[in-house]
Amino acid sequence: MKCMIGNARKWKEGPLYKSIDGKYGLVEIKFEKLRQDERDFIIAMSWNNAYYTFSEILELAGELPIPPYLKRETELEDESRYNTTYASQEGSVAAPTAGLHFNADLLTTLMQSGISQEKVTLHVGAGTFRPVSSNKLADHKMHAERIVVRKSVLQSILLTKGVFPVIAVGTTSARTLESLYWLGLKILNGEGKEHPFHIDQWIPYQFKDTSLPECRAVLETLLKWMDALGLEEITGYTQLIIAPGYAFQIVDALITNFHQPNSTLLLLVAALIGERWKEIYEYALENDFRFLSYGDACLLFKKETS
Repeated sequence: MKCMIGNARKWKEGPLYKSIDGKYGLVEIKFEKLRQDERDFIIAMSWNNAYYTFSEILELAGELPIPPYLKRETELEDESRYNTTYASQEGSVAAPTAGLHFNADLLTTLMQSGISQEKVTLHVGAGTFRPVSSNKLADHKMHAERIVVRKSVLQSILLTKGVFPVIAVGTTSARTLESLYWLGLKILNGEGKEHPFHIDQWIPYQFKDTSLPECRAVLETLLKWMDALGLEEITGYTQLIIAPGYAFQIVDALITNFHQPNSTLLLLVAALIGERWKEIYEYALENDFRFLSYGDACLLFKKETS
């Protein structure tokens, strides 16, 4: 499991200890830095009170990891503000921030307006904050994120696609939906039938000069595969990177915040709407739009292709 640890570079040698008094009494937590793997620190945690679970230890020892670019300490308000109203499971190291714009009243209004809603489980990884630091995109290693998708989501997309636009709320949702297409295509081609699945970051670009099957045929194949295995939901990891040149297969539109330069999130936006992203971002800057996690949102439609 990945955790975000502040000021990790200041941690030189030896273990660290922290004593906390919680619902099961006093517990001493020990942190040992084992090694550094690329940009990540591999850390072992142990504690001397067996009544506490690992998740409870994280709750006791840690604090809500708001994005580092906010450049401030976590505040009490963040505990509720930096979470979507429909969050139900633990696992993410960050909130899917496009969803922060949707409160219960708005979701009800959308439903009453005939706009159907489906939920996917997204375990946002720490890599979402990692900029593209290499000179060539081909040298950037995309982070992998765990996703869980119910059969009903695929069935809903099948009913919707081509009739009404499929709108992803957030870049992680967009990556998730697009990953379903590539998983289905792998199965259609007689490969990639392992479960949990893994989608490689470069898989779409292997088919750049190939005529791809339509979305409906691919998703029907995926549903048949799930039926054969008796699966009501699928789970796996996606490392998919969406950059200019990528052809969206499922997503027709995207609700997202305004992102920072040199990010994979901005690459995804540019892939969806083309060169118009520059015009849109210039307008946002000139009109004092708020950027990043607690910022404003926009609704972007996929560029038309000839």
